[in-house]
Amino acid sequence: MRVPFVSLRRTLTIRSLAEARAAVSMPPGWAAIFAKAFCLVARDEPVLRTLYIGWPWPHFYELPRSVGMIAIARKENGEDCVLPQKVAAADEMPLTAVDALVRHGQTAPIDQVPAFRKILRATRLPLPLRRLLWAVGLSIGRQRANYFGSFGITSVAAFGAGELHALSPGPFIISYGTLRPDQTIDVVIRWDHRVTDAAMIAKVLSRLEQVLNTQIAAELLAAQAPSVPKTVRVVAT
Repeated sequence: MRVPFVSLRRTLTIRSLAEARAAVSMPPGWAAIFAKAFCLVARDEPVLRTLYIGWPWPHFYELPRSVGMIAIARKENGEDCVLPQKVAAADEMPLTAVDALVRHGQTAPIDQVPAFRKILRATRLPLPLRRLLWAVGLSIGRQRANYFGSFGITSVAAFGAGELHALSPGPFIISYGTLRPDQTIDVVIRWDHRVTDAAMIAKVLSRLEQVLNTQIAAELLAAQAPSVPKTVRVVAT
């Protein structure tokens, strides 16, 4: 609650991505698509891998790679809950692998998802130990990424259109709406204003649109491209 979040919303035109995704027999989910696209942008923009750390003195910590936390809505024991699935360095993984991690978080038993097990172990600790664990996780750069990620992804698009302004310990939160018939989609980025300003995020959204329509769309098309049969040379004897 003490993080000074600022939001920026932009409508992205993703016609090339939408057409490529429609051509895939088993299209990846939007959460996986946005996770990989954001990591690709963050590879070239170190500020998207930067954390604000307040202890022992205020400073910035730049991560070598992005760590995403994707909000997974589940129903356990008759109760609705949301748990974050950890996806590290999505830019170094095939999109199918990123999507498989997300789907694993959606369908696998909770005790078979490492990120969920870690959270549940923490919730069983007494309150003083839980707060100590939070303090350690938030105050050590590398551990903060391991526990809370460098960015989060959440959306209510599965339940219809809506603009979501979420809260998170991480410095960046991406949410997205539903794909419209004109191949546009609304994307909101909330960020820690101590890390960067709106001009940088506006640039990031433009770059994100480009990556979605080029690298992500190309990967989808490549996965659907039929293999070219090898030419067999017949030699008469």
